[in-house]
Amino acid sequence: MVKSVVHAYPWDLIGDPEAVARYRDLGVGAIALAASYHTVRAATPLHPSHRLVDARHAAFYLPVRPEKYGRLVPAEPSWVDGPDSFGDAAALVRAAGLPVYAWTVLTHNSRLGDLHPDVTVVNAFGDRYPYALCTAQPDVVEYTSVLVSEVLELGAPDGIVLEAAGPLGFFHGGHHEKTDGTDWDAVQQKLLSLCFCSACTALYADPDALREAVRAGVDRGAPKKSHSVEEALGALADDVQAVRTGVVRSLRQRLVGEIRAAAPSVRVGMHVTADPWGTGPFATVAGGVGADVDVLTTMCWPGPDVAVPGIEALRAAAPDTRIAAYVLGLPPKPADGAALSKEWLAYADAGVEEFHLYHGGLASAARLEALREAVTAVSR
Repeated sequence: MVKSVVHAYPWDLIGDPEAVARYRDLGVGAIALAASYHTVRAATPLHPSHRLVDARHAAFYLPVRPEKYGRLVPAEPSWVDGPDSFGDAAALVRAAGLPVYAWTVLTHNSRLGDLHPDVTVVNAFGDRYPYALCTAQPDVVEYTSVLVSEVLELGAPDGIVLEAAGPLGFFHGGHHEKTDGTDWDAVQQKLLSLCFCSACTALYADPDALREAVRAGVDRGAPKKSHSVEEALGALADDVQAVRTGVVRSLRQRLVGEIRAAAPSVRVGMHVTADPWGTGPFATVAGGVGADVDVLTTMCWPGPDVAVPGIEALRAAAPDTRIAAYVLGLPPKPADGAALSKEWLAYADAGVEEFHLYHGGLASAARLEALREAVTAVSR
């Protein structure tokens, strides 16, 4: 069974004959290549031809066949050569004897959000999040379904990693973030992540009362901040939580069911959290996974103090599913193999069974060496 997976972009491998060997030498068992990805300005410190790739909008790195889609159609990337950079990079990985996983970002798409604002997340104040497609919207569900189908048919991956398989919220937003001065705590940010788009509003038992409760919870101020979302929402909390987790579970069941039907041998991974109010790249599995997922990957970038309780909560929510730690080899982590090894071993002690490394192409030579040392430590 795969112990470690390294993430990379297609442009990290294309044009660099040493890239696959560099990643394989980390000790990983597979490479996860971006098939669908959001806007990013990415350094390429070890590439022989360039040092930076500016992916100016969300894009699909396989051929875009507009006729396959409904209202929402992914964009092609102009910053790579050819219509199938995923396929070109995947061929290099396969030639080296490693499995290819299709790293597929679903609802983080500011380009589609700009073009179709009615399918984006909108908070209780009426502010829309253009980067966040809401999975209560039928057009978004259809888009994610077709996107995954196209990845399977055109990319023929050995595995698929689904990121943002649920709505994004206040977190993980736009460029040049300027929100820290508000001093909003975690509860206020989760309240700002609750969606009031037309589809979500139709699902809530009392959307007007909920909107007022959320606004009050956000604006209450530092002296009286709520200790939890449940406290802020009061009697409305159970209904809202059931709606939120139910929408995400329904999407997960549909996508995984379609993957199993179309490609039964493909390994299915998903970025998740056990937090019932979780939004963003890591979709909630509170109340049960409800789908045949091979591995659940949870966020471990903040370090053991935060990550270990999250791992334990995920283990309780999904006791029979393999758990992977999404681990960071970039700043603010040090380029220190011993420090990374100590951190990762704490995750292994908490029940993690594999490690997903972020990120092969963005890391310096010193950081890759630190990752290699940590992979060795957890593979013993």
